[in-house]
Amino acid sequence: MGYKEQILKDRLPRHIAIIMDGNGRWAKRQGMARMFGHRQGVDTVHRITEVAAELGVEYLTLYAFSTENWNRPKEEVDALMSLLIDTIVKETPTLMKNNIRLLTIGDLERLPENAKKKFLACMEETSGNTGLHLVIALSYSSRWELIEAAKNIAASVQQGDLLLEDINEETISAHLTTANMPDPDLLIRTSGELRISNFLLWQLAYTELYFTDCLWPEFTEEEFYRAIVNYQHRERRFGKTSEQIR
Repeated sequence: MGYKEQILKDRLPRHIAIIMDGNGRWAKRQGMARMFGHRQGVDTVHRITEVAAELGVEYLTLYAFSTENWNRPKEEVDALMSLLIDTIVKETPTLMKNNIRLLTIGDLERLPENAKKKFLACMEETSGNTGLHLVIALSYSSRWELIEAAKNIAASVQQGDLLLEDINEETISAHLTTANMPDPDLLIRTSGELRISNFLLWQLAYTELYFTDCLWPEFTEEEFYRAIVNYQHRERRFGKTSEQIR
């Protein structure tokens, strides 16, 4: 029996986040340039998004481009932005067909104008879709997000709209880019790296972490199902004892 058949539909994670790592290393193993790996990585995004939607996952958040990635060689950044534009244009009809809504978290103001325009147009076109929410973390880092949240909260206090003593967890969550989303239930990271790389630091407080040695271009649907089955075999206690949650 495959992993897909082992998945319990009544215990699906509502929100799965993925750090898609290993495109460059995969390309190097093939004797190809890094961009070849990024293009193959786009194919994996297509496949995993479709199976997540088919299963009934509500939110799928993909770490596509971090604020630190702007420090990569200009040629690679320019090529990635071009790939982003081409992918958005190509995939919009597929998102519409599968009732998938595109969302984003991150500092879109740093994107090239053409990339930002295409991305916003796709978000607008898919805004009425009611199936999977596909969230692309683009020009994103958690420290950037937390700094922006702190600035906005401080401004509200300064303007008299918020009392200092009223600031709590809900206040901070409401000022993050993920304000209207549930926190991830499951985080998957490919490529064998055992870190979360400045991704959703606040939101991952009680998230189950799953690491695989697969590089992102070789991450299959079966590997995705395997991660979900692994998640479903865990006991999520949220600080309580096993006896309390039974």
